[in-house]
Amino acid sequence: MASLNPLSGALGHRRAAHLLRRASFRYTKERVDELAALSAEEAVSALLQLYPLQLEQPVYGPGATTWINPPGGVDPADDDQLLPYVMGWWLNEAVHDPGIGHKMSFFFHQYMVVQIGTLRNTNYFDYLALMRWGALGNFKQLATKLVLDNCMLRYLNNDQNFKDNPNENFAREFFELFTIGTGEAAGPGDYTNYTEDDIVQAARVFTGFNRTQRGQAIDPDTQLPSGRGIPVQHDFDPKTFSNRLGNTTLQSGGDSEADMLAELNAFVDLVFSQEETARNFCRRLHRYFVTRPITDEVENEVIDPLAQTFRDNNFEVKPVLQALLSSQHFYDADDADPNDESLGALIRPPLDLVLHSISFFNLPIPDPISANADHYLAFWNGGVVNRALGQAGMQLFYPPDVAGYPGYFQIPVHNRLWFNSATIIARYKLPQILLTGTQVLGGSSESIGTKLDVAAWIRDSGVVSDPADSYVLVKELLQYLFPEEADADRFDYFLTNIFLDQLPPPDWTYEWDNFINTGDDSEVKIPLSRLVNAIMYAPEYQTA
Repeated sequence: MASLNPLSGALGHRRAAHLLRRASFRYTKERVDELAALSAEEAVSALLQLYPLQLEQPVYGPGATTWINPPGGVDPADDDQLLPYVMGWWLNEAVHDPGIGHKMSFFFHQYMVVQIGTLRNTNYFDYLALMRWGALGNFKQLATKLVLDNCMLRYLNNDQNFKDNPNENFAREFFELFTIGTGEAAGPGDYTNYTEDDIVQAARVFTGFNRTQRGQAIDPDTQLPSGRGIPVQHDFDPKTFSNRLGNTTLQSGGDSEADMLAELNAFVDLVFSQEETARNFCRRLHRYFVTRPITDEVENEVIDPLAQTFRDNNFEVKPVLQALLSSQHFYDADDADPNDESLGALIRPPLDLVLHSISFFNLPIPDPISANADHYLAFWNGGVVNRALGQAGMQLFYPPDVAGYPGYFQIPVHNRLWFNSATIIARYKLPQILLTGTQVLGGSSESIGTKLDVAAWIRDSGVVSDPADSYVLVKELLQYLFPEEADADRFDYFLTNIFLDQLPPPDWTYEWDNFINTGDDSEVKIPLSRLVNAIMYAPEYQTA
């Protein structure tokens, strides 16, 4: 039976690694070891916080002196230049975030999609900041703030929603994607949880909320630039909803922006008073962090109690995450087979695969200030965004659908969409990109501004306790890089066939000692590169 009871005892290495792979973009040996000594509840608590950013915003231009929010509050002269800098900044923060903050920010981006390029790139920076503001906060408040986000107002056309010419696009997605979700069709225009008539009424609630010039309006709670309500464009007449929403009538009246906001809050209260809103949110969390299919058992034993926790805590996100990620269910410890449902059950999305690889191998990342162009343009934009992510089926911040990236939502294949004939080459070229420091794909030999010095990494990182011992070296790498322990045959394949290439173990010890004594890595980097490449090719590494 699926159980939300907390897992007891220390996590141990295997489960700590599982938690970190699923709940953070930063995956390191040190963090796995740290969490392994904690209980599940303690480990999750350590992740459930917003850690300080490396940089509050991207820097760009000569000397890296021009900022998105420069002194005096003037926007950059050429906003178009900021596109790779905004993406590179976010990725750099994600790979250095030891907690769940960026993982949840991306969850909400996937949940409440806006494509970059919808407005100015400075506006998209504000959208990403809003996702971070709500990442571990109150979902109801985040859903409300989203209505006035300048990028969202443009992306779903609410900037074209006026009293005398309503536009229903945002209202439709607010119901279907952001909050209550559709149920089984119960009749023409009836989606069980709401109806087409409810969309019409909701669109009237949203009339008159429109974009502003960046900085013209500042939200008092988030302190971020926002849109505003324009009373002359708003429909202040009563709105009556269907029986699916209790035949509720909103009597707004008034004629001011404050009256518009009061009506908006009353509408959000109505939507969040429906039990299905909490359940829909918890299903989305489960698919993101645990597994995609939701059986009747999981619905009854996991989703329903999580949704109750969500409602009991007034839609605060942290209590729900604490319960889910600490549970026996999350660690596949709630039935007799601990290996069949969760650990290693998801194909890693390209973003997770790339950032986990960069962080685990401690790839030297060019400094954003002293190596500005190498940091943002060569490494993050050229190497990661365009090659490792884009050609693996994830155009970062350009989801192809208003519902997000298909690998997270497309029934019934879900995460299997990440691994197909169109994306497999890019996934398998990742180790070559890291080991050669070049873009590789498309025949490019252009530098990404850094590369993995594999011999020095093995020597200096502390990931392997005794690098001179081939058995220990392979054993410990597989222990951290695979979700499950390799069986004897699989281990022997990596040790004997791949790493040693059928040579006796003392040969490796001799070559390693020679490297330590002379600094000449010419003989050790070949088997090490071969091993890293084979591990990253392995099906086990492609899953989490």
